[in-house]
Amino acid sequence: MPRRLVIILGPTAVGKTDFSVRKALEYGSPVISCDSRQIYKEMSIGTAVPDKETLSAVRHYFIQTVPVTGTYTAGDYEREALELIGRLFDQGHETLVMTGGSMFYIDAVCGGLDDLPYGDPSLRASLWELLRTEGVEKLAEELKERDPLTYSRIDRKNGQRVIRALEVCLVSGRPLSSFKATGTRKRDFEIEKIGLMRPREELYSRIDRRVLGMIEAGLEDEARSLLPYRGLQALRTVGYKEMFDHIDGKTSLEETIRLIQRNTRHYAKRQMTWWRRDNTIKWVEPID
Repeated sequence: MPRRLVIILGPTAVGKTDFSVRKALEYGSPVISCDSRQIYKEMSIGTAVPDKETLSAVRHYFIQTVPVTGTYTAGDYEREALELIGRLFDQGHETLVMTGGSMFYIDAVCGGLDDLPYGDPSLRASLWELLRTEGVEKLAEELKERDPLTYSRIDRKNGQRVIRALEVCLVSGRPLSSFKATGTRKRDFEIEKIGLMRPREELYSRIDRRVLGMIEAGLEDEARSLLPYRGLQALRTVGYKEMFDHIDGKTSLEETIRLIQRNTRHYAKRQMTWWRRDNTIKWVEPID
């Protein structure tokens, strides 16, 4: 039988974890996580890392393997995930299960990412200074002029991503989107994509409940433990950014919860916008 990779994707809080475990047990496969935040060791509550019972039900890879002080890219994930996939197939697996919501990571595994140009440290430093003094909106407007496609796709409130996209434009003279759109690599296994979807109000309700669960589980304490690293790439993400502002006294806990819920809903919307361009995804509504 041909080797097959089943990728279970979908917006945050749609139910990918439970669905993927059921599929993994069905196929006798481990779960290969494809989540750019759950990969960090010190970030458990705010990234909704699966609980111990779930992790013990089936072996998971790429869960909490990188220190928060480290850097990890879609290119790193492509290389390491493909090495793992090849090794697991060689061990006798015919079908493997991958799951996650990180769009760049999934694209990297399916078709690869072209080699991006090396960055310019001095340019990057100047962009970070602009971010500090003028805000991310100013940088996002420049990105819109140089690379409107990437501008329409990325989280324009994420300063690190905006800066990286601008840096590629300025160093290479080419838009970042041109690197991602070319050079699709063939894989030596079949890829099946299953997208999980729910009615919008149901998904938003699940997101709101998940955020409340994170608060009850101790998200504020986790964020406090990560305060020394708040400027790192890994922590420029929904949940931690808002909680850092609360710890700084800028927002009440009630307002912080509202902002995390709202921003998580916005992220889910961006995920769906990204995947609607992919007509190879088979969309299903999970049964709880």
